[in-house]
Amino acid sequence: MLLNELRDYNASLLQTGLFKDYCPNGLQVEGRAEVRRIATGVTASQRVLDAAIAWGADAVLVHHGYFWRNEEAAITGIKKRRLAQLLRNDASLLAYHLPLDAHPELGNNVRLGKLLGIAEQGRFGEQDIACFGELASPQTLAQFAARIGQALQRIPQVIGDEAKNIRKVAWCSGGAQGYFEAAIAQGADAFISGEASEQSFHLAQESGVAFIAAGHHATERLGIQALGEHLAARFNLEHRFFDQDNPV
Repeated sequence: MLLNELRDYNASLLQTGLFKDYCPNGLQVEGRAEVRRIATGVTASQRVLDAAIAWGADAVLVHHGYFWRNEEAAITGIKKRRLAQLLRNDASLLAYHLPLDAHPELGNNVRLGKLLGIAEQGRFGEQDIACFGELASPQTLAQFAARIGQALQRIPQVIGDEAKNIRKVAWCSGGAQGYFEAAIAQGADAFISGEASEQSFHLAQESGVAFIAAGHHATERLGIQALGEHLAARFNLEHRFFDQDNPV
C-alpha cells in the first residue's frame, strides 16, 4: 500500500484528530512511498530502529515517537542519530500516543483489561482514556498481582494489603498514576498503571485502595502489536514486532 494510504487509514481508525496530545500523532518521518513491511515497537529507540531497518521495514509504527511538547527542538545527539537512521534508509516513522491508549478495540487499555480478565464497565479521566470494571470473581491482592506478573512477564510493584479481596478494578496504561484519585472516586478496590509516584504510596495507605505499578513499557506493548496485526491482515502486509525490554 502507499504510505499516504497507511497514514490516512490510521488517522481514521484511531480518530487522531479528536485528541489533544503531547506529540504529533501520525506520520512523523516520511520515507519511501510504498509500504510492504511494517515494524512495530513501543518506543522509537535506536535499538528498535536498528532491528526494524535490518529486517527491511518500510515503515516503523510506535507508541512513543518524537517531537514531544516542550522538548529541545535542535536536531543533535541522540535525536540526530535516530532521525539519520530513518532518513538514510528512506524508512518512515508513524507514532500514535493517546489515540492508541484509548481505542476501544486495539487500544492498550482495552487489551490490558482483556489480558487480565477484567470486564470493562466504563471509562473515566481526560478523553475517557482510563477504564474501570470487575473481575469475574474476587481475588486477593496477592493473587491478582501474581496474575498480572505472569501475564506481563514482569513483577509488579504493589502497595496495599495483600490479603484484601479485589473485585472492582480501575486501570490506565503507562504513566497514568495521576488518575489514582479518580480511580478511588470510582469505587475501585485496586488501580493499575505503569508507574508509581511518591504520593501513590500515601494515597493507597490512606484510602485502602491498592495501587499496582505494572510497568510503563509492559502495559503498553499490547496496543501497538494489535495495530500492526490489524494492518497486516487488512492490507496483506508483512509485520514484525520488535521489543526492547524495559524495566520501567
